[in-house]
Amino acid sequence: MNIRTMNKDLLQNIDSYKSALDRYRPFPEHVVKQLRDYYRIGLTYTSNAIEGNTLTESETKVVIEDGITIGGKSLREHYEAIGHAKAYDHIHSLLDKNITEEDVLLLHKLFFQQIDPENAGRYRNKNVIITGTDYLLPDYNKVPELMKKHIKNINDPVSDRHPLEQAIDLHAGFESIHPFMDGNGRIGRLLLSILTMKNGFCPVIIPPIKRAEYITALQKTNKGDFNALRALVLSVVYEEMKSLQKLVVTLAK
Repeated sequence: MNIRTMNKDLLQNIDSYKSALDRYRPFPEHVVKQLRDYYRIGLTYTSNAIEGNTLTESETKVVIEDGITIGGKSLREHYEAIGHAKAYDHIHSLLDKNITEEDVLLLHKLFFQQIDPENAGRYRNKNVIITGTDYLLPDYNKVPELMKKHIKNINDPVSDRHPLEQAIDLHAGFESIHPFMDGNGRIGRLLLSILTMKNGFCPVIIPPIKRAEYITALQKTNKGDFNALRALVLSVVYEEMKSLQKLVVTLAK
């Protein structure tokens, strides 16, 4: 079975889980709250871990919810956990509206303001490179124009394409622009989850164990091959949709 056929099968299975979940919608308020809290920790831990943050999931929970400092961990790692949680909290206000540039900049500011206040919520003002790849990022002067086009694409989906495939391809597009000095991966993954959640699917949680696979798949998109990234994201969405259905059924009782 080739990768395109596998992706098609994954989409069908994911849609089946979504249909089963739709029978419980709208979720009761107590279910919504518990799911938000659950994904707040999971998304923050995994997204930071992919970028090298060494806080464990339980340590991330303690830092975010209890404000406790973890011995042996850097101040930046604590700020990354707190900032990501703040940005995550904000995405729920964006699910029923079109995304704007201001929304993206605010997400970055919420995440980055304690780490680098000067660059928080601002597009990069210099050219940068991504180590380990020969892909050349767009000139920083082109970032505002590229982001305007990207935001338009986010808000004007192609009607005959599956929303998950579109969300994945848009994620790759955002990362190829690399609009910020730092934090592009985390903001990009939050935007990816916004797009999946807008369409009734779960947030996208990429386990740290898949870090190398994820980075390699993203690099392939720079050469026009999106199949590996689609396969990776669809596989984690499929597993998470199974878990989400069990959670909803349990919580709704």
